[in-house]
Amino acid sequence: MEDAVQHTLPESSSDHPDLVSPVFLRMHAVVRITGLGRSTIYRLIATQRFPNPVRLGPRAVAWRRSEIDQWSEARPIATH
Repeated sequence: MEDAVQHTLPESSSDHPDLVSPVFLRMHAVVRITGLGRSTIYRLIATQRFPNPVRLGPRAVAWRRSEIDQWSEARPIATH
């Protein structure tokens, strides 16, 4: 099972042209990126505090990378 589905072009031609940013992230990648567990992600989705996944096929879902990035940017910064 793949963590990310890659279907985009590089952000700019000056970036590494051989590296492509994934559009969709599978659950394993979302867990790794956010640091949240599967059950926490689904609980946050149920309370509309996390992006909804999109259906890729009959038994496959993934999250838009852009929505996960936006969600992450909106998180408060921890202060000590």
